[in-house]
Amino acid sequence: MKQIVVLSGKGGTGKTSLIAAFSHLAANRVMVDADVDASNLQLVLNPRVEEEQRFMGGQVAEIDPGLCTGCNLCEEACRFDAISHQGGTYVVDPVACDGCKACFYACPVEAIDMAPQHAGWWYRSLTEQGPLYHAHLRPGQENSGRLVTLVKQQGRLRALDEEREYLLVDGPPGIGCPVISAASGADLAVIVVEPTVAGVHDLQRVLGTVAHFQVAALVVINKADINPRKAREIRDFCEQHGVEVAAEIPYDPVVTQAMVAGLPVTLHAPESPVSRAMIAAWKRVVATLAGQGERDAESR
Repeated sequence: MKQIVVLSGKGGTGKTSLIAAFSHLAANRVMVDADVDASNLQLVLNPRVEEEQRFMGGQVAEIDPGLCTGCNLCEEACRFDAISHQGGTYVVDPVACDGCKACFYACPVEAIDMAPQHAGWWYRSLTEQGPLYHAHLRPGQENSGRLVTLVKQQGRLRALDEEREYLLVDGPPGIGCPVISAASGADLAVIVVEPTVAGVHDLQRVLGTVAHFQVAALVVINKADINPRKAREIRDFCEQHGVEVAAEIPYDPVVTQAMVAGLPVTLHAPESPVSRAMIAAWKRVVATLAGQGERDAESR
């Protein structure tokens, strides 16, 4: 089973549209939407939820008013102004609480407990393209890296149990902990970049991240025709650093039309220029993975 993660330096580059196309073009696959802060692969694949589970994130302080003596030590210890005196007792604002436990250790009468916090949900769904694992992190909640790891592990176990050929992961944007969780253990990263002023910089950041974890990478330039000069800069950068540009996808309103229809663009408009470019990108992905397999066999 091969793991493919699609990444980008920022949001809105088109990685979800690309992974949706890959889900249509690949055979025997499981999909994971690892962008848990802004999950939207389900908007394109129109899934039917089969299982919903609560995700418990960090901890939040809770004060027992029956034990509290009103000494004020907890409020003094809190650096986040999460504890206040209301109605004759001390209360915790769960949104402001960082779960640092300073109040817990400061309380002389053990009136404070640390309770698990409901941070979001994760889902097992079924789509026309195959199983999909996705999640929703509640606003303001942390531990998105843990939730990414959870949904990816669920998808990976499904792929292994059913001997699926591919695990397709729609990764979060940027280079933070959620990206590291999504890229961990991947066989190939496909980095989507736009020909903008910050395009090369965004690409450089993501390439540095996947290179650090020794994950091979291909680059796809999305909307390459809206700024040919910047697209050329990205191609030159990739050539200088030995990274292959797998495809250049043109701007095409048919992508939006496919989203509205709830379909991968390669299924909605298979003969469109953008679909042909995505098909070319998938062929390069398959060829790159095949080359990895051959090199592994030779090394043994």
